[in-house]
Amino acid sequence: MKYVEQNLIKGEKIMYSTKLHLVTFLVPVILFLTGIYLHLSGYTSILLYLSILSGISSFINYKTTEFSLTDKRVIGKTGFIKRKSIDLLLNKVESIKIDQDILGRLLNYGSVIVTGTGATKETFPNITDPLKLRAEVNNIL
Repeated sequence: MKYVEQNLIKGEKIMYSTKLHLVTFLVPVILFLTGIYLHLSGYTSILLYLSILSGISSFINYKTTEFSLTDKRVIGKTGFIKRKSIDLLLNKVESIKIDQDILGRLLNYGSVIVTGTGATKETFPNITDPLKLRAEVNNIL
């Protein structure tokens, strides 16, 4: 069962959920392709091993990151061993900031920065369709 589903309050409904964008796997893929190229060119390359380690790390991060909006709260969680989470009532949300570079705009991903009362500020990078998330929060509020 997902983290968000396990932590719902009685009667609370999930309004919108999103996850990490597949761009999370960009660095491991580039390392792997470069390692293959170097290997086929006759060089011994440690990049193949680094790409596997980077790929495993990216996969764990991809599978353990959740970000949801319910009718009462913003809930987000990332990490397996070291966990970072946010659980913020909607009426305590001061702002949701979206950071997107040019690649993020083209591929529809970006960082979501949730700021709440009491100096609560959490950043979740590489979230799929961050503008829709902000629009959903605004619709509920």
